[in-house]
Amino acid sequence: QVQLVESGGGLVQAGGSLRLSCAAIARAFSTRALAWFRQAPGKEREFVAAISGDGRATAYAESVKGRLTISRDNTKDTLYLQMGSLKPEDTAIYYCAADLASWSSRPDLDVEYAYWGQGTQVTVSS
Repeated sequence: QVQLVESGGGLVQAGGSLRLSCAAIARAFSTRALAWFRQAPGKEREFVAAISGDGRATAYAESVKGRLTISRDNTKDTLYLQMGSLKPEDTAIYYCAADLASWSSRPDLDVEYAYWGQGTQVTVSS
């Protein structure tokens, strides 16, 4: 069983920064790939970033490359998303997700992830 709890969302002006956290209660946390997805109002859920169990491999959506950074601290069982140069189009509910495996050939697919958090709202004002 894996429980994921996101925090750190809020309201920020365009160009600003936020850091999201995802605290996990999970066995073998360091063996699981983790990811961030987001869903904007009226839109499909979309991939943001993923990181392998050991933190050595990462993947990003093109729309966030260079602005958002995914990381993890396996000593604290916590996933992070450092968000910078935020844009209004980044407004969404952000979800963290955990895989059963340490990495995937398609880390951008939501079907790869067995466990999901409840989400945290990020709103970027123009």
